[in-house]
Amino acid sequence: MNSSREQQKIQVLVVDDSAFVRRALIRMLDNHPLIQIVDVASDGEMAIRLVKKLRPDVVTLDIRMPILDGLSALERIMAECPTPVIMLSSLTEKGGENTLRALELGAVDFIDKSAAGGPMDITGITNELVAKIMVAAKVELRKLQASPREIRSERSSRPHVASAGTELVLIGTSTGGPPALQQVLTALPAGFPCPILIVQHMPVGFTASLAERLDRLCALNVKEAENGESLVRGTAYLAPAGQHLKVTREGGVLRAKLDLEPKGALHRPSVDTLLETAAAACGEKCLAAVLTGMGRDGAVGAAALAGVGGRIVVESEESAIVFGMPKAVLETVKSATVVPLHKVAMTLMDMV
Repeated sequence: MNSSREQQKIQVLVVDDSAFVRRALIRMLDNHPLIQIVDVASDGEMAIRLVKKLRPDVVTLDIRMPILDGLSALERIMAECPTPVIMLSSLTEKGGENTLRALELGAVDFIDKSAAGGPMDITGITNELVAKIMVAAKVELRKLQASPREIRSERSSRPHVASAGTELVLIGTSTGGPPALQQVLTALPAGFPCPILIVQHMPVGFTASLAERLDRLCALNVKEAENGESLVRGTAYLAPAGQHLKVTREGGVLRAKLDLEPKGALHRPSVDTLLETAAAACGEKCLAAVLTGMGRDGAVGAAALAGVGGRIVVESEESAIVFGMPKAVLETVKSATVVPLHKVAMTLMDMV
């Protein structure tokens, strides 16, 4: 009976060069009824050997390690024995860039260790880590191996409504979002005919790195949104983590507004908040896309937007790393256009 329960647990391999962190992670996870730590590794080479030997369900992998660093180990794991990986990183000078590179290489998600209040308080991230392990264990490996990386230009085979009057494109995403955003935005031209506003759930500080990275890779201008700035075509505005991004219209000019309301929102920034304010400011002249992500953020906002004639695109289950947010939107907006990730950019171009 007991062994049967053990077999049903999510098997986790912990990889970190710090003995203190390894012990802390064991304390955090070992007593969880649905998680079992199968082994620990102190460097990337050891991690690769153990992944091949033990075939864990999930790996937690530190970025900074001796012998073979976390990024190199991740690249080999995804090539030689693909496994859902959660990176443990810190927001240092290069931390944000390295974290985004890890997501591009196939990591499901990451934990910001610096948010734990220092190395002596790493148990402060327990709930977040457990939640992300539970999600990572369910991710289909073929999706991790497929993302992003190939930009295609096929037109959508699904019917959708075109409009010549689009004023705003809105994108909401969470788990799996940075690589998805990279695939969509790099496929859009510099002369994209309207502003793009983006909410990506990330810890404070990492959205700046994401905006800088996307700006380097895209023909579009990509930046973190600033409070009160006017929104111009050919530019994508990323909501800064920790603040809601809203749309206002002042004297006919669309502007970004950043604030903390509603403070009770599960996420800040919130996709719902962005879409609801855009619906009030632009109505039927809005086009929104909800991509991969955990939870239901975006469902209420999408319903509000559809209620005033706005159009909704959702990423299909076949490509979404996590189908939670797109599925929630489809449950509330039956008329949404459903396309796989590699067709999102062309679909947006067609519909704008």
